Amino acid sequence: MTSAVDPGGFVPPPYPFDVPPEVREMAAALPGGVIDLSRGVPCDPVPEVVVSALAEPDSARPYPPSVGTPDLLDAVVDWCSRRIEVSLDAEQVGACVGTKELVSGLPHLLRLRNPERDTVLHPAMAYPTYAMGAVLAGCRAVPVPLDDEWRIDLSAVDEDDAARALCLWVNTPGNPAGGLDDLGEAARWGRERGVPVLSDECYVEFTWSGPPRSILQHGVEGVLAVHSLSKRSNLAGLRVGFYAGDPDLVWYLRETRRHQGFLIPGPAQVAGAAALRDQAHVQVQAARYRRRLDALVEILGVVGVEAGMPEGGFYLWVEAPDGNHMSLVRQLASELGVLVSPGTVFGPDGVGWVRVAAVVSDDDLEVVRRRADSLSN
Repeated sequence: MTSAVDPGGFVPPPYPFDVPPEVREMAAALPGGVIDLSRGVPCDPVPEVVVSALAEPDSARPYPPSVGTPDLLDAVVDWCSRRIEVSLDAEQVGACVGTKELVSGLPHLLRLRNPERDTVLHPAMAYPTYAMGAVLAGCRAVPVPLDDEWRIDLSAVDEDDAARALCLWVNTPGNPAGGLDDLGEAARWGRERGVPVLSDECYVEFTWSGPPRSILQHGVEGVLAVHSLSKRSNLAGLRVGFYAGDPDLVWYLRETRRHQGFLIPGPAQVAGAAALRDQAHVQVQAARYRRRLDALVEILGVVGVEAGMPEGGFYLWVEAPDGNHMSLVRQLASELGVLVSPGTVFGPDGVGWVRVAAVVSDDDLEVVRRRADSLSN
């Protein structure tokens, strides 16, 4: 859309997670309507420790600190020590307004600091915001292939691209396929080339194969871990996240973001600290997702679609039986009334695949099961 004052510059592309209207109409036609498995939007209760924290009004009065309240930073430091066995100082941590704004904004801030570099390296199949962050910063977004186990293949990076790289994104457990990168190798690769490695670890509490993994376990030099409370604590609406790692990089982000005015609301910071200090609700949530993933694998099998458990995360990465991902999207909508994401949302290499989110209430999951069973009778 243009106007008399439109300079004809950047035009935002369609939002990648928007479901085509005709697919939504197929799903809505079934009795009981649409069940949306296309996005990772939490559907389970907010933890009681968070509800209690939000009842305290005093934190709403003053401007909250951009870097995070001392209580929130202390809770982050404690969580890192307890869950990933990494010792940090509060100065090595900063708060962010959820993690999507940080992911999309980091290339811009990094390029201000290092204008001679113009390339963002990211997994070839990944959360679309890694590439969009590069676009919004006027940078090149260069995808890095994944191997057969859905791990980033750093041997495939062209050294000319590495020489121009502002940063390398890794994501463990990975979205959409649930792979577990070799984070030690990623840290080493970045340090050898002077490329900051940004590790998106928002699904770390849902690591099914082995213990939680963080790039911080391999030292903090040249790396930044990015974490979110949206998934672990069902707090997507509060927008609480944090970043931690290299002291110089954290200092730069803390100081720059203060000028930008990025502030997590005070009550959300209080709630975030309470959520980080409580592990019991996370264990309950992890059990829910594991049970739902198992159930969805079984349900898809009933309608002739083979799926396997991921190594981490709460998504199934499913290959279309006929190689046509949109055919499978339509089949699942028309037969089960569910919406899923076509694999191409996550990059061209996702052709022939779909992502199924296990973010569904138990009642809705039972509806999907009954629909599948009715087809097999």
